[in-house]
Amino acid sequence: MSSDYKLLLKQHIGKPDVPCVKEGDQVRRGARIALADGRGPDLHASVSGTVTRVTREFIVIRGKKPDSDSFEQLPDGDFRERIHAAGIVGMGGAGFPTGIKLSQEIAGGTVIANAAECEPILNHNVAQIEADPEEIYRGLLYAMEAVHAMRGVIAIKSRHHKAISLLKNVIDNAHVSVFPVQDLYPAGEERALIRDILDILVPPEERAITARTIVINSETLSRVTQAVELGRPVISKNLTVAGKLHGGPKALTLMDVPIGTRVGDLIAEAGGIDGDYGEIIMDGPFMGRSVTPDDVITKTTGGIIVTMPFLQERSPLGLLVCACSASEDRMREIAKKMDANIAGIERCKHAVWARGGLKCRNPGVCPGQADRVLRLRKAGARALLIGNCSDCSNTVMSLAPKLHMPVHHVTDSAMRAMDLHLIRKLQKQPSN
Repeated sequence: MSSDYKLLLKQHIGKPDVPCVKEGDQVRRGARIALADGRGPDLHASVSGTVTRVTREFIVIRGKKPDSDSFEQLPDGDFRERIHAAGIVGMGGAGFPTGIKLSQEIAGGTVIANAAECEPILNHNVAQIEADPEEIYRGLLYAMEAVHAMRGVIAIKSRHHKAISLLKNVIDNAHVSVFPVQDLYPAGEERALIRDILDILVPPEERAITARTIVINSETLSRVTQAVELGRPVISKNLTVAGKLHGGPKALTLMDVPIGTRVGDLIAEAGGIDGDYGEIIMDGPFMGRSVTPDDVITKTTGGIIVTMPFLQERSPLGLLVCACSASEDRMREIAKKMDANIAGIERCKHAVWARGGLKCRNPGVCPGQADRVLRLRKAGARALLIGNCSDCSNTVMSLAPKLHMPVHHVTDSAMRAMDLHLIRKLQKQPSN
């Protein structure tokens, strides 16, 4: 049975791609269907079939879900040319074109493979490592060669003992190592990784390259290997489908999902939604956004989470916005779903405007939020909605209960759907 696959023309940082097919064209999986407007990534057909619609925003292909991994190969070229031609972007959520990232020069510097899966619930990066650690390792070596780096580091949370062991078994280069990070949010954020691994705190207004470092997601590296060795363009995405599903709370890893697949179809494949729910989140519970079943998977989609219904908060609500988490607009959306009136808004004292958005001065290290809580109380708030990282949430909980102010976190409905501990007081880290 054929289905429609809707491929968005903007799945990356930069201008949307420009279609190079027209309605009625027959395309083969892997064929180029849109060209970069500038130095960005091209777009390739995720399925074989008929182009049924072309607009300025998307291309629709009617075809069948692939039953094999056959595809139209990339043109011949050296490994850098193939990386650029494959349409690879940062698949951890940022969407920065990988061909541009790996055209930089950091002679003697470090490439960090980010397998930390910063967000809770998501598990597809670790699942991929356990299935094929060599593919990610080879991608790291290609990236190091492309930018002339001296050192490679694979960052992964310390609790993933099996994945760490598998990675160490395949590494045969003395300049590549595995670095276990804490199992706390936002471990895995780019500047946090550089700080923890290299002992360099990159200022919010600067980029990783200033520390002669490039950070690249582990799935992105696997796509680098596929492009170089197989001539395979980016036509699919690994992701986690989780939450309030039939059969109880679960997190399922789906590998090589065709880009453009409907969210609702993936939820049905995972068993379907179990009764009433709050919302469907695309990506993780901290940074994700609310979507509908008709939204589609892109090159940067990390997860689909069906949440529990929202708790209703009738008391005036104060919002505490964190640079490492949901935006103010997203927090307002959640407050509305909680049927709450907003009494005041404050930002974490480490949040500063830099490079077009809020950035944290020192991700995951909190200076204390007591003054923000008191300001919100003075503004009339009698309950809090916070989006803070683990450490900041801990400081909020040191005061809010004493003021008899209930605390809600932007991740609550997702965490409840998975029967996980809510983000409040820090959990003691297990010894390794």
